[in-house]
Order: sequence, then structure tokens, then C-alpha cells
Amino acid sequence: MASLLELSGLGWSVPDFSTLSRRQKTLDVTIPYRGSKGQLHLLVDSTGIKVEGEGEWHSRKHGASKRRARHCPRTNGGHGSRRKIHIGIDEETLEIRAVEITSSNVGDAPMLPELLKQIGPDQQIATVTADGAYDTRACHDAIADRGAAAVIPPRRTARPWKPDTAGARARNEILRASKHLGRAIWRNWSGYHRRSRVEI
Repeated sequence: MASLLELSGLGWSVPDFSTLSRRQKTLDVTIPYRGSKGQLHLLVDSTGIKVEGEGEWHSRKHGASKRRARHCPRTNGGHGSRRKIHIGIDEETLEIRAVEITSSNVGDAPMLPELLKQIGPDQQIATVTADGAYDTRACHDAIADRGAAAVIPPRRTARPWKPDTAGARARNEILRASKHLGRAIWRNWSGYHRRSRVEI
């Protein structure tokens, strides 16, 4: 950051790591977007990312020393950490509409309701498309609460849920259609193939 400010000719002071860490806990980030015409078709996915420390970066640039090469791979030599990025994009514009960064042990499905909360209530959501990892009651209920349709393939071992919520009833319809049409035809009929546009 200091070098970027220097290049910009700005004499601003640069906050230290501790200050930035404290600030980011309360920082409310609004992602700018143009927005699509009409209702939003949201595509959701997640992937793991690896954050490298100085030791691993140095090793990549200059080659691992013999001593470092003997480090236990399970611990990564104490120099790296794994994170997961959860993202929702607009199918039409491919703009990011929601994003969360978590530790790698956080599941995909629990973050979908959090992603939906980042999209203002004034934005109508038509569909939410995600893979089978999101086939949970919490996800279907969160999607139904936004008045949207879920495009999530049920697991192969899926059974009907007790139809006590709008999300559960909608999911049972997906399961019924998937079994009646067959999984491949259902994917084409439902437009599930659109999800490939968000794969990261």
C-alpha cells in the first residue's frame, strides 16, 4: 500500500496490519454493479483458495531449500493458510452480486443465505442456481423467502421432505420433476447448465 501511494504522489499515512484487521471486522462493503434488465438470475458457487505467507512466496520465487523440502506437507511449514470464497454472480452481466470469504472448513450451503442477504430487498430475484451441495432446507427456505425459484439438483439419494415450508414444497417439486424426467433432461429443462458460468 505504501508503494502504491508513493507512486500516486500521495503523502498519506499507511495503517498497519493490526489496524486493518480491526477495521475489516466492521467494514460494510457495497459491491458496485450495473445490474441486469428485469429480475436477477443468481448463480452461486464456491472454491478453495490458498493464502501464502512470505516463506512460501520466497520458496516459489527462489526454490525450496533442502531443509524446507523436508517440512511436513500436512502443516505447510506453517507458512500458508487455506480459505474459501463463496460467490454469487448475475447470470446476464456476470457481475459479482455477493461474496464471502471464510475458512476452508466452512461448508458451501450455510453461506447461501448470507449471500442472499447481501442483495437488497428491492432487487427481485427470479432464480438461484447452485449445485447439489446446496440441497438443504436452509438454502431452499432462504431462496423461497426471497420469492425466487431454486435450480438445485437433488442428491441421488434424496427423499421428499415434510412439506412444512415453502422452500420444502418447492424442493419436493424439483425432486418429483427430476425423477419423472430423469436427471439429464431435468438439468436441460430447468436451465441448470447456466451454472457453469459461475464455476471458479
